[in-house]
Amino acid sequence: MAGETDLNKMLATLSPELMEGEFVFVTFESAGYGDKPELAPLVTVVEPEGLTMVVLKQTADSHGIAYESVFKGITLKVHSSLEAVGLTAAFATRLTQHGISANVVAGFYHDHLFVQTNDAERAVAALKELSAGQ
Repeated sequence: MAGETDLNKMLATLSPELMEGEFVFVTFESAGYGDKPELAPLVTVVEPEGLTMVVLKQTADSHGIAYESVFKGITLKVHSSLEAVGLTAAFATRLTQHGISANVVAGFYHDHLFVQTNDAERAVAALKELSAGQ
C-alpha cells in the first residue's frame, strides 16, 4: 500500500494523536541491535557511539536506567510515503514557530514525533492548526 506523496493532502490529513505513556531516550555504549529486549523499545537506532532506544519512562525507571528528558509521543496518522517531500519541513517549521523542539522518527506508515512532556498539548494543537490551514 503506497503512502501519500502530495504535500497538501498529507497536511490536510495529519491527524496528530498522542501516544499513551511517557518516553525517554536511553543509550548503551557497548550494545548493538537486538540487545536489551527486556526494555521493549519503541525505537532502536544503532550509532557509532552505541545503541539508542526510546522506551517507556516507567521501564527505564524500573531498570534503573538514567535519562535526561521525558517526552510524549505524537503519531501523525496520515500514511505518508517515505519518498514524500516537505512533510517534515512543514511540521518542523510549525513547531519551531511555537518554540517546540521535536525528535522525529519515520516508520513505514507514519511519522512519530517526541516532544517534551510539558509541550505535548501545545504541539498537538499546533499540528492541528497546520492541518486546518490546508
